[in-house]
Amino acid sequence: MAVVGDIYKALDSFCPFEVHEPWDNVGLLVGEKETEVRRAAVVLDITPDAVEKAHEAGAQLIVSHHPVIFHPIKNLGAHDPVYLLAKYGMNAICAHTNLDCADGGVNDVLAQCLGLENVRKIPSPSADIMLLRAGELKDALSPKNFAELVSQRLCCHVRYCDGGRSIKRVALCGGAGGEFFSDALAFGCEALVSGDVSHHEFLGAAACGVTLVAAGHFETENPIVKTLFEYLAGAVDAVEFFIIPQQSPTNFI
Repeated sequence: MAVVGDIYKALDSFCPFEVHEPWDNVGLLVGEKETEVRRAAVVLDITPDAVEKAHEAGAQLIVSHHPVIFHPIKNLGAHDPVYLLAKYGMNAICAHTNLDCADGGVNDVLAQCLGLENVRKIPSPSADIMLLRAGELKDALSPKNFAELVSQRLCCHVRYCDGGRSIKRVALCGGAGGEFFSDALAFGCEALVSGDVSHHEFLGAAACGVTLVAAGHFETENPIVKTLFEYLAGAVDAVEFFIIPQQSPTNFI
């Protein structure tokens, strides 16, 4: 028999919960560590649909990347995921920025997806933990060709600004990391790939010669779900883990 606490300990060995950004909310966010777990779902986001599917599949736990409780809760409706978790007596463990910075976590997996070599951690004065990674392309590419590579490897639409230089070294920050273009430049990178990027971050990156590629929040982080599933399936024998497939909520016309 396994309990929620066993899965929590296994995750803590992979991506320690104490190592996270101070604004983040990670760990066991819904439920109790003593609750027995026979089946557990792994997702990027705990949405109402994910909770319903996990319940139908007989899961007692959902493990996610994004915190199901992030901003203060002022009210709970019948279709709120937290409400549904409580309704079904389901537990939720969320590993967010602790998983971003972990060895083999979100940004290392993103580097693998893009085929980068010699991947290293990048220090940043803007982050309290080692979120960023930098790696090298096998061959230098133009900004346009590099953006096309990202689009192909992640199977997604991308937006990018042209930094005006060929690209060999690339910085990475899955999710929302457009602000780190100056850190990428300081580390000798000609490009930064992230998920969400603002207009002003594109302007700033272009001005300092960094090609900034926005590949989508979902698209830059969703590859970690398979990694989480494989890790947990190998670390906790008494629980049947399964992935609930999800798609980006963003549509393009």
